[in-house]
Amino acid sequence: MYAIVEIQGQQFKAEAGKKLYVHYLGDEKKEGDVVEFNKVLLVDADGNVTVGAPTVEGAKVVCEVKTPLVKGEKVLVFKKKRRKGYRRLNGHRQVFTELVIKEVNA
Repeated sequence: MYAIVEIQGQQFKAEAGKKLYVHYLGDEKKEGDVVEFNKVLLVDADGNVTVGAPTVEGAKVVCEVKTPLVKGEKVLVFKKKRRKGYRRLNGHRQVFTELVIKEVNA
């Protein structure tokens, strides 16, 4: 059984026991906290597919916060204008929250 769930504007495939890396949920979420997401867009229960309009009624995904603050890979942004001496190097590391999916209720 899996579900397509919307978390902070992004869609994820959620299966019980899997890990998700979502955008940082904030300082109020601590390790071991239980988080529920109600914006379930699709549920597949052993081939029986239910598509929501826009969401599936009564469906939710229950997750546990494993690591509240995880930094992603560094992305380098390099800007240059030729023959002008203009060079800029900017780095960015996106912040994520690691979730473990406990169950998908449909």
